[in-house]
Amino acid sequence: MSRRPNSEPALSVRPDDPVRPRAAAESGRLAWVDVAKGICIILVVMMHSTLGVGEAMGREGFMHHVVEFAKPFRIPDFFLLSGLFVGRVVDRDWRLFADRRIVHFAYFYLLWLVLQSAVKYAQITEGAGPGAFLAHLAYGLVEPYSTLWFIYLLAVFSVVVKATRRVPGPVLLLAAALLQLAPVHTGSTLIDEFCARFVYFVGGTLFAARIFALADAVRARAGLALLGLAAWAAIEGVLAFTPTGLASYPTLASLPGVSLVLGAAGALAIVGAAALLTRAGGPVTAVLRACGERSIVIYLAFFLPMAALRTALIRSGIIADVGTVSLLVTVAAVAVPLGIERLVRHTPARFLFRRPAACHLVGAEEARPAPRLAPAPTA
Repeated sequence: MSRRPNSEPALSVRPDDPVRPRAAAESGRLAWVDVAKGICIILVVMMHSTLGVGEAMGREGFMHHVVEFAKPFRIPDFFLLSGLFVGRVVDRDWRLFADRRIVHFAYFYLLWLVLQSAVKYAQITEGAGPGAFLAHLAYGLVEPYSTLWFIYLLAVFSVVVKATRRVPGPVLLLAAALLQLAPVHTGSTLIDEFCARFVYFVGGTLFAARIFALADAVRARAGLALLGLAAWAAIEGVLAFTPTGLASYPTLASLPGVSLVLGAAGALAIVGAAALLTRAGGPVTAVLRACGERSIVIYLAFFLPMAALRTALIRSGIIADVGTVSLLVTVAAVAVPLGIERLVRHTPARFLFRRPAACHLVGAEEARPAPRLAPAPTA
């Protein structure tokens, strides 16, 4: 499997520490990953915020068009980016691998399963008491709960990639692609989303070196890259908004095979856009990078400010436009978790976003790669 070049500073890409200090920029080679993650997490929050507002207000707004455009690639890109660095630990012993790729995600999933469920205690139990709540939590161990399914699947994907690391890459990729193409609709989030998304995680793992090379090429040939992005956006728009008349596949973008290609193409388009933004710099890039660096913070905590502001704005009736309400809710749902994380960063409550040392299987020294010998001098 392809691995990330060892020249990259591990600090800025470590999967086991979602709230990490910013590493010094290295000509944008790592910054674009965070920018891409920032784009993705904003699109994810936008989707939940916009659809929730639309359902509550009984109509759609301009933000629904953005959500529909991003639908084919929004989640595929997140899984592709998540798979980029699995190669760095996939061949390490199971103890280290489990610490980085299983315990890490399990800690945040279990913690926020309890927190999110506690907020909805009355709705979950419906007066049945603590027993019903405990049953709900137990069910959450085998079936991902609510928006937390993404974190759950990351741990599952990591385990499967580790367990199949001896399988030839093309065989694993083909099997994952066939799962995505198969009409799997069991009603189980775990099974359905595994089949639909695993191919992108595998792609990120297998083609990590080529994806980083693509980002380098985009920065080197910005004009050509912009033309390519424009062509992609035009094709994406046509396919995403052209109805088929079929209930199971409402748009051309949702057709089997087409959805797979658009997911992969869109993921690479986000890589290219992130590389260009990193090359250009500026405040927008800085904001996107900040969101990407703490994407897990936003993902874990966006639900509460999203629901609170949505309810407040709709009940007040101050703003009647669905698109404007959706936009405001999206901004708040992204910004508030970042503000909360900053407030608790140096307090005992930091366990909400930083895994405590007691929840690590290996220490920092044990996890650090062995020192590499300097290359022999050449004549």
